[in-house]
Amino acid sequence: MVALRTVDFRNDFKRVSEIVYSGEKVLIARPKNQNLVVLSEKDYNELEKAKRNAEYLTKLSESRQQVADGKVIVKTIEELEEMAK
Repeated sequence: MVALRTVDFRNDFKRVSEIVYSGEKVLIARPKNQNLVVLSEKDYNELEKAKRNAEYLTKLSESRQQVADGKVIVKTIEELEEMAK
């Protein structure tokens, strides 16, 4: 990860963009530790996908535990069709 001051980021945006596009992440150091991280859209999408996958796996685990604990509701197909009306 490359670290830059805000002024350097602002003054050399084109060079920083090339660095980010090449796969490097850039930390923008700001006062009061209010730092930013700049990353490519590809890296961002990968992080979001990993986050969604982790959330999905957590939900699956919780659902499996509910089934194991007998915390389920059984409905017939007729009851489900009636609910859809």
